[in-house]
Amino acid sequence: MGCAGSTPTSDDNSKKLKKPKPWKHTQAITPAELKQMREEFWDTTPHYGGQKEIWDALRAAADAELSLAQTIVDSAGIIVTNSDMTLCYDERGAKYELPKYVLSEPSNLIKEE
Repeated sequence: MGCAGSTPTSDDNSKKLKKPKPWKHTQAITPAELKQMREEFWDTTPHYGGQKEIWDALRAAADAELSLAQTIVDSAGIIVTNSDMTLCYDERGAKYELPKYVLSEPSNLIKEE
């Protein structure tokens, strides 16, 4: 049940997405290193289980602005347990864990001049 005036939706159990909290990598890294880490994670997601379509939607959402990311996860039927998208489930109950480095940049990212 929603509050008076709210529109009930089919995804009431899914949290509204928020920007991830600032985080720091164990050592300062360059944008190129961050990109490499992200590529390696997304390349290996089939080994974590779950459905390829959900991983693809999560990748698209991770790369998108917040409002578009919300639309992507809602339309894919993804249940967001942590509002920063670090923990999600699909409608079949499969678990999808995303590391912070695919969702945002660390506070100690080396800015290349």
